[in-house]
Amino acid sequence: MSYDGGSYDVIVIGAGHAGCEAALAAARMGCNTLMITINLDMVAFMPCNPSIGGPAKGHVVREIDALGGEMGRNIDKTFIQMRMLNTGKGPAVHALRAQADKFLYQQTMKETMEKEPNLTMRQGMVEQLIVEDGVCVGVVTKTGTSYRAKSTVLTTGTYLRGKVIMGELTYESGPNNQQPSVKLAENLRELGFDLVRFKTGTPPRVHKSTIDFSKTEIQPGDEKLKFFSYETESSDNEQLPCWLTYTSVETHRIINENLHRAPMFSGIIEGTGPRYCPSIEDKIVRFSDKPKHQIFLEPEGKNTSEYYVQGLSTSMPEDVQLAMLRSIPGLEKVEMMRNGYAIEYDAMVPTQLWPSLETKKMPGLFTAGQINGTSGYEEAAGQGIMAGINAARKVQGKEAVILDRSQGYIGVLIDDLVTKGTNEPYRLLTSRAEYRLLLRHDNADLRLTPVGHEIGLISDERFAKFLDKKEKVELEIERLRSTKVGPSHVNAMLESIGSAPIQDGSNLLTILRRPEVTHSHIEQISPSPYELTEEMKEQVEIQIKYAGYIEKQLIHVERLQKMDKKKIPETIDYNDVQGIAIEARQKLSSIRPISIGQASRISGVTPADISILLVYLEHYNRVTAARG
Repeated sequence: MSYDGGSYDVIVIGAGHAGCEAALAAARMGCNTLMITINLDMVAFMPCNPSIGGPAKGHVVREIDALGGEMGRNIDKTFIQMRMLNTGKGPAVHALRAQADKFLYQQTMKETMEKEPNLTMRQGMVEQLIVEDGVCVGVVTKTGTSYRAKSTVLTTGTYLRGKVIMGELTYESGPNNQQPSVKLAENLRELGFDLVRFKTGTPPRVHKSTIDFSKTEIQPGDEKLKFFSYETESSDNEQLPCWLTYTSVETHRIINENLHRAPMFSGIIEGTGPRYCPSIEDKIVRFSDKPKHQIFLEPEGKNTSEYYVQGLSTSMPEDVQLAMLRSIPGLEKVEMMRNGYAIEYDAMVPTQLWPSLETKKMPGLFTAGQINGTSGYEEAAGQGIMAGINAARKVQGKEAVILDRSQGYIGVLIDDLVTKGTNEPYRLLTSRAEYRLLLRHDNADLRLTPVGHEIGLISDERFAKFLDKKEKVELEIERLRSTKVGPSHVNAMLESIGSAPIQDGSNLLTILRRPEVTHSHIEQISPSPYELTEEMKEQVEIQIKYAGYIEKQLIHVERLQKMDKKKIPETIDYNDVQGIAIEARQKLSSIRPISIGQASRISGVTPADISILLVYLEHYNRVTAARG
């Protein structure tokens, strides 16, 4: 018997990192939003590493915050360690990483969502989509309750036909022994969606009291803290250290002698795993020349004795896992609290999506997160906020918001997925971004806060602060450019830091371009009249020191934007385009790019194909215009 659960503007299915951002974005944009999840105790749960950030991933969290999302604020409230990585390298790869109090992170995010006025939360298992005239108009749960909506966002993570694998043992399950979602996966196949089977995994958890930390190396947090959210100014969170150890010759022997029991090699695992986060057994086989691998021992929270053994992801049988653990320095007497395991799940082939993350096959249905073939909380949340924004914009009758590759790592992520697809769980890397000097940790607000304000996720008050920062940075750069100093003013300071003295007059901007000179050195000889925060000073330095490189990348971006502005009509039939290669015709017909820029990034489409397509489009647009 069915029951009418009511109508909403937006329904979000799933309450992981993608679902939380999608639901909050839609609700905060004024849409009456319903979130349905299998278990309300698992909101924003971290089934794998209890951390946020790192290379490329940390950039995404900053971008989510600049757009008005929640992940950055939430981790700033609940971190137990904060570290800026890659500080010995250039600013393009500086990346913030936080260890989370896993349970507090969940609790705080759930509390935030419960307090959101336009957001209703329901526990339930969605088993079917309601489709009318090819349009998704709602969902039906296991209890027979139907909910209707103008936009629906699927953020099912690794739950679709989830199967846990540990040695010879396999059973249907979502992460952490939660219920899997089986009927919804079947329903998506019945509706004609193309699904693939992927796999991910997690390491064992061990008891703190059984670790001998004297045999490990301490990894403390930073003394001078930086934060993910532009709204966080300070924190009194107590920091807990992580600890570094290594696998041993004995670890490798145990693994090699038990490979016949490893599901990865015995054929039990069918799904494709993540190349950039392999299991320990995969690492031992692939990198057999390496005598040891790093293992990090990370606390899961302030009020628990569980430690996460990063670097030891495995699906080996339980007895092998314990033997492996006890062969590692510091873990000789360790007690395992939870086994590591692999999990297989169904994922959507992401080339079935428009860049808005709406499915091509079914208007009104959006997907975000691991269902789209990605790995990682941050990649999920980045997609989640964009799916939530565009689901809300569809309800409001407004154009979708699509970030390009020069605006953010979120733009790179989504463009890669919908244009190229992925044959393994996709992980963001700084090397995937061709404009990474523009997409820095420090300038996410300059890139995306105007977008967040325009769509209604950044308040006027926050936007005014942003404009004040932007103006002060510009004024300070101009002041340094226009302020001239002679040798007598500046040489003593230069000599004190081992920098060559100047012979003639120079402006302060030229002096600050020297690698060894910082803004603090400049202030010794010419204090700024503006009240500059540390963030503003950092922004001034980077913009001045990297001006030449930034300028070159901006020229490339201009070319990219010209190509992306050349839109391709949805009605075009690529079979009518004479002269393009068969592979290009097939790929273009399948992916249906929205612009020449996107078409040029499709694997198998050559510059020659693009030239022919441009000529054809000119003719096509002329004929269409003539028909009126």
